[in-house]
Amino acid sequence: MIEYRIEADTAGMRLDKLLRKRLPNVPVSHLFKMIRTKKVRVNGKRAQPEQLLAEGDVLTIRGDEQQLTADDRPKSDRPTPPPPPVDPSRLVILKEDDWLMAVDKPSGMAVHTGSGITGGTLVDYVRAYLGPKAVRNDFTASPAHRLDRETSGVILVAKRRPAMVHFTEVFTHGLSKKRYLTLVKGKMPKDSGVIDLPLSEHQQTAESKARRGVNMQEALTRWKVVKQSGDAALLSCSIETGRTHQIRRHLAAIGHPVAGDKKYGDFAFNRDVRARWGLKRLFLHAERIEFPHPEGGAKVAVEAPLAPELRDVLKRAALVP
Repeated sequence: MIEYRIEADTAGMRLDKLLRKRLPNVPVSHLFKMIRTKKVRVNGKRAQPEQLLAEGDVLTIRGDEQQLTADDRPKSDRPTPPPPPVDPSRLVILKEDDWLMAVDKPSGMAVHTGSGITGGTLVDYVRAYLGPKAVRNDFTASPAHRLDRETSGVILVAKRRPAMVHFTEVFTHGLSKKRYLTLVKGKMPKDSGVIDLPLSEHQQTAESKARRGVNMQEALTRWKVVKQSGDAALLSCSIETGRTHQIRRHLAAIGHPVAGDKKYGDFAFNRDVRARWGLKRLFLHAERIEFPHPEGGAKVAVEAPLAPELRDVLKRAALVP
């Protein structure tokens, strides 16, 4: 029999997810069968796959520990080796405590691995920096939200499971405030405004679209002119929803695409600002985030200075605030 006592950093985790982490070599179907046949119990009582574990709970698993934990898979089925090491000194840390890190992510660095991205991600740098401390009671330090690969600026990393649970609640219910700086095409019609425009779900599958049509999601972006020139404007933007590419899609929709945006932008404008002002990347920067701290809920604000290459662009464009 195997017995686990749930620690603070494991609290809030679903039972089935914990079992998959603790017994990675046991087929998922067999884990669910063990739950159904009462071989998995929490505090001596029958367990449910979706139940959330609390600190102090005792999880017992009936079975041969050696068999349940043995790795008899062929090498081809075992996890791939970790990506090449990265230099953690490149990581710019804006704030750090026992619960979280706030990092200034550079443009061009992906947050996670994905299509065509196998290493050099923010996750890799964070875990290289933390070393053995990256894993704590089966939770590995991870970003609590996302930034587009080409967007620079502040991003939060949860170092403990309760912090991740807290941030999930914060971002789900809009309890944080995010502010971005962006350079856009054209002269804005007024000093500030609101874009209240639903956006199609970015990762909706073709099957889902065929079955129920395009899923439109509520999205709201507030913008304010920081500095205006004849053919471009520096804006401060805040978002009240967190849709994929929201600021970029919203500003493009009202005819003021973000400078350097290869996906939603204006090709001729991008070519022009590159030649005139030397802009070689997306001009979108997560400047500030305000949120309640996981321990006690006190308000915390973290700011990331505008990247040097973007400051140089503003100087050449005579748009320095």
